[in-house]
Amino acid sequence: MKTWFAAHFELFVWAWIALALGIFVLLQFVTAPFGRHTKSGWGPMIKNKFGWLLMELPSFAIIFVSLVFGSKVNSVTWIIGGLWLLHYLNRTFIFPFRIKSGNKLMPITIVFSAVFFNLFNAGFNGFYLAELSSYTEDWLTSWQFLVGLPLFVLGFGINFWADEKLMNLRKPGETGYVIPRGGLFNYVSAPNLFGEILEWTGFAILAWNLPAASFAIWTFANLVPRAKDHHQFYLDKFSDYPKERKRVIPFLY
Repeated sequence: MKTWFAAHFELFVWAWIALALGIFVLLQFVTAPFGRHTKSGWGPMIKNKFGWLLMELPSFAIIFVSLVFGSKVNSVTWIIGGLWLLHYLNRTFIFPFRIKSGNKLMPITIVFSAVFFNLFNAGFNGFYLAELSSYTEDWLTSWQFLVGLPLFVLGFGINFWADEKLMNLRKPGETGYVIPRGGLFNYVSAPNLFGEILEWTGFAILAWNLPAASFAIWTFANLVPRAKDHHQFYLDKFSDYPKERKRVIPFLY
């Protein structure tokens, strides 16, 4: 089974990329109903924090297991996979318990769709790292690694900073939404999403393989429409929302 999967691996990943492009088109017309866009009609609801934990857990677990048991794993593979684990350590075990969501709920449909995505996305990347990769120590001085690593770190930092900013917008006792200001929020409506796009673009460069590239494409396909929806939310909610702000990419979009 493993040999058959390896022989057809690239075909599966290209099909996965084609699906991302289809989802990108779909999300121009459909707003994913979670976070500030949560609404009824998408099935049973579960607690927001628990939903985030369930959604992100497969991405951490699959890559960790792949690194532990993979036949092609070495110290360089661990460094590359470790960057992935760093992101999902935050997303799975830290972020859900930092968000001040109170008793907010999310549709279980969104949880299942995210689990589906993460199973395939982490599955493709984990299989490549575990069974197909051929990294050697000189990869750490390659142009791909030296260009991609700073982008990954910068994107991770922006994403973490923007999440922190959003979680602390309201003063104690305050409810409702507030216009975020300062830093990258002066330029785009969703710097947290910009950071994540930058992060996984950096990962695709430093890892330089098709599954990593597919993740960067999926990130763009999911988060650019999401940023568009965030931007429109602010425009609809606040008459004084800064009109000069872009959606997600400073000065461009």
